[in-house]
Amino acid sequence: MNYDYIIAGSGAAGLSLLYSLLQDSELSKSTILVVDKDTKQQNDRTWCFWEKEAGYFESIVHHEWKNLEFKTEEFKRQFELEEYSYKMIRGIDFYEFILAFAKNFENVTFCYEQITTIDSTKDKATLTTDKASYSAKYVFNSTPIFNPEINTKNSLLQHFEGWEIETKEPVFDETIGTLMDFSLDQKHGATFMYVLPTSSNKALVEYTLFSPELLDKQEYKTALKKYISEELSIKEFEITHEEFGVIPMSLAKFEASPKNKERIINIGTAGGYTKASSGYTFQFVQKHTELMIEALKHGKSPLIKPSFREKMFHWYDKTVLDVMLSKKMTGKEIFSIMFKKLAPEKILAFLGNESTFWQELKTMNSVPLIPFVSSALKQLFSKN
Repeated sequence: MNYDYIIAGSGAAGLSLLYSLLQDSELSKSTILVVDKDTKQQNDRTWCFWEKEAGYFESIVHHEWKNLEFKTEEFKRQFELEEYSYKMIRGIDFYEFILAFAKNFENVTFCYEQITTIDSTKDKATLTTDKASYSAKYVFNSTPIFNPEINTKNSLLQHFEGWEIETKEPVFDETIGTLMDFSLDQKHGATFMYVLPTSSNKALVEYTLFSPELLDKQEYKTALKKYISEELSIKEFEITHEEFGVIPMSLAKFEASPKNKERIINIGTAGGYTKASSGYTFQFVQKHTELMIEALKHGKSPLIKPSFREKMFHWYDKTVLDVMLSKKMTGKEIFSIMFKKLAPEKILAFLGNESTFWQELKTMNSVPLIPFVSSALKQLFSKN
């Protein structure tokens, strides 16, 4: 069976691309196949991100904050956002919104099968599942089928367990979100809590680590219970939702397209659009999607080559990750220094690849010179 476009994987990257294709008057007429083994009927994740204006998915933003705080046991900084808003989108709302929209298009087909291989020739790409084979002008792949090797030498894992809790009494200020609370035991690596209240008696509390290996499942739960009881002083609560996730933070090279297979376009984490030093992905996916759509509208290949500025941000990113991987500085030390010395909104701009060159110089001048220079030089000449 032949299509114009095949989307392999229906997570954030795949469905964002589908929605953008269907938003365009001409591209929406294309025949599109979406292949995934799952039907996306579970609230399996939460995306948090910051942006300056209303985005594509403003109607499904679950909550947003204009006030954030950063904490360690010695230092606390609360700040009001002027340009950005920090936003939360729940996975189930995202899935339902796009899948409902896609139902209006007879030219969109969903196929729930296990993907086995993706290949291409000069003229077309082919996706094979355990049941059938499909071809298209392009396959947009968000599965890990072409991912590089991830190991403890080139990568950390960002792993987390989050609980949405509800209390009987009002205990939260829903206008303030805790971006990072590092006042935790750091024995496993960079370890912090998010606390994102969505009402006076509801909040997402998430235990997050940057480390080479996962913990025993019970350790996440023990840490969450202790934090909620001792730090938030909440003795009685109900867990209304749980989620667990693992995001690679890697120096390994995630290719935009497999070698000599330019009809296969890697998107999302598979294409290198997860920020290695922080794990943030959602907004980078949206920016990449915009560029691909613009190329397709003009009859060009959606294989997007990184700009000089994007290469610079990638270098910054690899430098920070190398400092953590080589244990020259801990994640807690790096983020603490930045939030002590820099305007928080400028930090968000830097983390979002939206800072100016002068802001980047200030960021670089805020951290110790020796560990960062050695890592920067190492990554400058790295083949990845």
